[in-house]
Amino acid sequence: MRREAPVVLFLCSGNYYRSRFAEHLFNHLVAGTGLGYQADSAGLWPDCRTRNVGPIAPQTLDALRTRGIALPTVHRDPKDVTEHDIREAAVTVALKEAEHRMLVRARFPTLLDRVEFWHVHDIDAAPASEAIPALEHNVRGLIARLSQSKPGA
Repeated sequence: MRREAPVVLFLCSGNYYRSRFAEHLFNHLVAGTGLGYQADSAGLWPDCRTRNVGPIAPQTLDALRTRGIALPTVHRDPKDVTEHDIREAAVTVALKEAEHRMLVRARFPTLLDRVEFWHVHDIDAAPASEAIPALEHNVRGLIARLSQSKPGA
């Protein structure tokens, strides 16, 4: 079943830190704008929820709270991306090409051309103080791009 709003799907390895920040930030920034997109996120590692220490990274929660973004009281567990998720998304973004291109190619080779790749490091390669602003910059840029391509814009 297709959602009413076109989906922007953010992918990272574990659906715990980067993709969850991008999802919440995107949805916060587009709320009430009439842009009409809804963000979702998922992980490229099979059984990604088993590789994390909880539902969402503390760094993600801190960054979202710092930006005044309302959060649910209970967070869903990280979820694995499916072929259907990528096929149905209007836009799919994997957050670090060097890390994620090979995972997309291995799991969904026929869908590789549907994925846009960014260059945002995970917590093991850059502190949240660097990665979060880079993600925010890219999410804002994506929203600007989608706004310009919106019919009537």
